[in-house]
Amino acid sequence: MQTDFITPGKRTVLMEADAVKVLASRIDQNFVTACEIILACEGRTIVTGMGKSGHIGRKIAATLASTGTPAYFVHPGEASHGDLGMVTRGDVVIAISSSGKTAEILTLLPLIKRLGNPLIAMTGNGASPLAQAAEINLDVGVTQEACPLDLAPTSSTTVTLVMGDALAIALLEARGFTAEDFAFSHPGGTLGRRLLLKVEDIMHVDTEVPRVREHTPLRNALLEMTSKGFGMTTVVNQEDNLLGIFTDGDLRRAVDKGIDINATAIGQLMNPNCRTVEKDMLAAEALRIMEDNKITALIVAHNKHPIGVLHMHDILRAGVV
Repeated sequence: MQTDFITPGKRTVLMEADAVKVLASRIDQNFVTACEIILACEGRTIVTGMGKSGHIGRKIAATLASTGTPAYFVHPGEASHGDLGMVTRGDVVIAISSSGKTAEILTLLPLIKRLGNPLIAMTGNGASPLAQAAEINLDVGVTQEACPLDLAPTSSTTVTLVMGDALAIALLEARGFTAEDFAFSHPGGTLGRRLLLKVEDIMHVDTEVPRVREHTPLRNALLEMTSKGFGMTTVVNQEDNLLGIFTDGDLRRAVDKGIDINATAIGQLMNPNCRTVEKDMLAAEALRIMEDNKITALIVAHNKHPIGVLHMHDILRAGVV
């Protein structure tokens, strides 16, 4: 007999989705007050929780920290043995406990009160000791866990995580947090590189830029193209103003026409409508231009002068994609 995995899987998804829908009605004045407390905090937001609530708490702290609200997680068990020293008077504490009766968290309450830290509770029991001790309780209760035994934290942890996300995003918008701000806290990832890396950070400059005068014979221009290795060369006048570009594709077309490579000047064969970019453009935007125009290299220009070359390989090596 084949085991049915589909039915319990779908039931779990639907039960947790229903629990999250109910959560929308709890984004109320208590939620507003919690946001105001965190926004006014001069220190950091300390998130704490035991067991599965602790795992969710770590994620909430990480999300807050990456969206403009300085935050970190403190394990309540370790806090009783020295880690409470990480909490300072200017901090706000978010304590997570589905029952609101977690012993390790309740042990910390007198110390949190003594420090004068505002306390925000996330519980499913508004009458619990934790909820009663807090300035604000955010209701994360569920009528039933997705676990058929109604024991394993499933729906309740999902709802708590979503409540944490709601806090983080509401605070993000209140702070005017931007995509660039987000990138600064994620400099090592692809997202950070896409939002921070500029053309000037990876372009080739100075003698690496292929450059020939307009009257240069095609033969000599080919030598310049070969030595620089970009499959193209810029064409400039005596003032080093950019006049156009000559590429491998232009060379093939010239050969098809039977052009004399020794006698024909590059200025007669170049494409004067070459596409250029500025050095302060995001590399990701330059990549989009390359893809849209089906080209592998761009000239970086400033005041009509070619100052650099950006190749598709440079963008790939930089990890922008």
